Amino acid sequence: MAGSTLGDLFTITTWGESHGAAIGVVIDGCPAGLSLDETDIQIFLDRRKPGQSRFTTARKEADQARILSGVFEGKTTGTPISIMIENTDHHSADYSAIKDVYRPGHADYTFDAKYGFRDYRGGGRSSGRETIGRVAAGSVAAKILKELGISVHAYTRSIGKIVIPESEYHYSEIEENKLYMPNNEYAQKASAYLDECIHSQDSSGGTIECIVTGMPAGIGEPVFHKLDAALAGAIMSVGAVKGVEIGDGFLASLSKGSKNNDPFYMNGTTIEKASNHSGGILGGMSDGSKIVIRAAIKPTPSISQGQETVKKSDTSSLENTTISIKGRHDPVIVPRAVVVIEAMTAVTILDLIMHNMTSRMDSLIKFYQC
Repeated sequence: MAGSTLGDLFTITTWGESHGAAIGVVIDGCPAGLSLDETDIQIFLDRRKPGQSRFTTARKEADQARILSGVFEGKTTGTPISIMIENTDHHSADYSAIKDVYRPGHADYTFDAKYGFRDYRGGGRSSGRETIGRVAAGSVAAKILKELGISVHAYTRSIGKIVIPESEYHYSEIEENKLYMPNNEYAQKASAYLDECIHSQDSSGGTIECIVTGMPAGIGEPVFHKLDAALAGAIMSVGAVKGVEIGDGFLASLSKGSKNNDPFYMNGTTIEKASNHSGGILGGMSDGSKIVIRAAIKPTPSISQGQETVKKSDTSSLENTTISIKGRHDPVIVPRAVVVIEAMTAVTILDLIMHNMTSRMDSLIKFYQC
């Protein structure tokens, strides 16, 4: 299988399946000398693990990170870092009844069309559980970015039609509710809506917003490897994501140039912007202001309502059927995907920051002749 690796200089390769023995990631290109242990990784993994509330799958996984290589005496060595997380609570029998049925909204049909064979247990490689490796890698990238004064923070902006107006964001409340929303009142409204979804055997989608602060200007490439293009590609690679916006996003198409342009002004010796419709990116490169990204997350495709689909028989013939999916599934993916979006953002930005070290002669001279 191609396509399990992301990045050029800071690269990550995820491996493993939902119901396999373990799942994990190999990180290559991490500089030597970074202080790192399992605790740094576990903080991130705990934010996406199952069983956190009634709105997440009942699958009970500790999701304990184990560093297998690349770290010695608490410091990275510059060699590949391999991180493993064991699967301990997979109920493969839950999927035996649907092994020949293409679940609506899942990758069953497309995976079968590509490979002619698939691991039907929990979606195999196409499972949301694959994102554990991404989150582990993101924890390392985020720690490096923190050393550079750059922070990446994501949260739930909306669930269904429950959308928090930006004027009512209270970032201190994100960790106070299980939906990771920056407003506890809206989190209660969203919880009530999700209870309705559960009662009607349905699920919900939503949006995740991610903010990057402390970014220097000039990160990204002006043509094919634009910062916004790289971020969109990385975030769209998350299975549940169906759309990405930077700054005003699609609202920019309804605006005028006189409003959409962000005026520049001098703040002492620093160039700043009076507004941020661009979301912190101009011409594919960071402009030094806050980067604002939004990801649209689709509703969980596994629902217990009856759905029409197709079944493949033992003779490989196809026939119409209906399916009602059993097992342990999230009625909403959004809260657990928050840290995944954060991780993919951190990995992408770090890789492009490393690229930027070779963009100017004065940078090379400063590095090698200091």
